[in-house]
Amino acid sequence: MLARAQSGAPEGLWIRADQQSGGRGRLGREWLSPLGNLYCTTLVRIAPDDPPAHLLAFIAGLAVLDTVRAIIPDAEPRLKWPNDVHIEGAKLAGILLERRNDAVVVGIGLNVAIAPEVVGRSVTSLHDQGAMAQIDAPVALDLLAERFESRLCQWRSLDTATLLEVWCDAAHKPGEAMAVQRGPGDRVEGVFDGLAEDGALRLRCANGRVETVSAGDVHLIA
Repeated sequence: MLARAQSGAPEGLWIRADQQSGGRGRLGREWLSPLGNLYCTTLVRIAPDDPPAHLLAFIAGLAVLDTVRAIIPDAEPRLKWPNDVHIEGAKLAGILLERRNDAVVVGIGLNVAIAPEVVGRSVTSLHDQGAMAQIDAPVALDLLAERFESRLCQWRSLDTATLLEVWCDAAHKPGEAMAVQRGPGDRVEGVFDGLAEDGALRLRCANGRVETVSAGDVHLIA
């Protein structure tokens, strides 16, 4: 997709792979890509008067959440900062954004049929959560593309504060215990205290201090 963007591909293009031999997630981690799940990428073109590009991470998470709700109406998916989608603490989807000039490439992995085994993490799939057998990766992509376009319109029409409120309504509850790994040997624990004006995570520690986290791995504490 980055190559196509460099060649002038338009916003709204989607690419889907049946499988990936080199799938990767945040921080360069491997993204297991067995046949049966959704691995897709779309392209957003940033115009001079567009909102901050990093907010697309929140938009993408909301679009995936919308898709999951459409497929499994009885499920209760939640967003985990900045853009993972979970059901009852088990990871269902992940999102990775990359930017080159005015092009933002949004990569999305959604477990449709299979929940790959990941050491130290709870993982689930749409089928594990009761999705109908006819829901496959192409069907999921059709639903996702429609909902991503709708959320993209919100990104361009809503002010940042309102957009972040929409995200918070679908994410952590205030006071939810969590830990953030910001780097090797740099782990901080506290409770969710909302988002900063730029979308950074606010973590209130036991001593009352509020840590603002712009990057890191969030782990929910039961």
